Amino acid sequence: MIGLYVTVLSAFSQTAPDSSGYKNRKLHLEEINFVSSYYHQNGDHSPVTGGIGTERLSDIAATLEVKMKWYRRPKLKQEVGLEMGIEHYTSASSDNINPYTISSASSHDTKLYPSASYIITNEQKGWATEIDGSYAVESIYRSKGGGFALTKTSADKNRELSVKLYAYLDKISLVLPIEFRPGPYVSARWDPRSERDSYSSSFTFKQIINTRLQFSVMLDLAYQHGYLSTPFYRNYFTDGYEAIEKLPSSRFKIPIGVRLNYFMGDRWIIRSFYRYYKDSWGLTANTYNIELPVKVTPFVSISPFYRFYSQNSVRYYGPYRSHTMSEEYFTTDDDLSKFESNFLGAE
Repeated sequence: MIGLYVTVLSAFSQTAPDSSGYKNRKLHLEEINFVSSYYHQNGDHSPVTGGIGTERLSDIAATLEVKMKWYRRPKLKQEVGLEMGIEHYTSASSDNINPYTISSASSHDTKLYPSASYIITNEQKGWATEIDGSYAVESIYRSKGGGFALTKTSADKNRELSVKLYAYLDKISLVLPIEFRPGPYVSARWDPRSERDSYSSSFTFKQIINTRLQFSVMLDLAYQHGYLSTPFYRNYFTDGYEAIEKLPSSRFKIPIGVRLNYFMGDRWIIRSFYRYYKDSWGLTANTYNIELPVKVTPFVSISPFYRFYSQNSVRYYGPYRSHTMSEEYFTTDDDLSKFESNFLGAE
């Protein structure tokens, strides 16, 4: 993946302080960030065609973020964040929803995802409150999201505890493979819409042990309910019969993570992270990540990193033509299979 991160405008400094008393600071622009990325992949395990076939995909995305802040009274900071993202992809895999057409509407799509946040920070008492809202739309998908976060920092700034609560309410159009549609003239974006609701909570504790060592512990609890299958993923049984993917209508997830950072000096930092994941579908996973940021100059730094990830398969997964008609749930999605991955890079 190629990422371009450009800081267009950084924080404005204040004029010479007035020692005679506090002056109300009006709303001003804090920063503007523009992020763009391009991604391309190949593969031959597409769940759209039952676990075999092309997974060729290209994706280009861009996000514009604007942050503003002001003080209503001393030590009471307020911040507003606005973000607009757009993403466009082309996919040979999705095009096989209807293999009898060439470059059909399902071969590409565009997604828009605006979001906004409002944060109040009491710098004197160490409290911060955040409210978030988001919306995402593409041709077969609508999502509304909202969240609330509360953070408490100790008086000596060495400890921090935060709690975050989020909810996403989705509507999904049931786009079926061409052979499963109720009529020959039904469009690719066939309704009715199905619901999928996701609720999550996150608990984070951070501690500065000394001037060089910091650590944090993270616990997430997530629950999904509704239509969790993908309607255009095919499954071919051992006897040759065909059906669309079928998965349970609920899923509970528990990730636990630990982060440890060590500052070796003015130029070197070691950042390490481990996460354990388990869910109600039988999936367990382990993630190991290490970063070694190096400050080359006061204005330029390089951060090489390595990430190792491993997981077992969910109890409902099977490769092409391995499921039987007697099974209640089945999928050939390789994202739910057993695998390991290595990721090496720098930023």
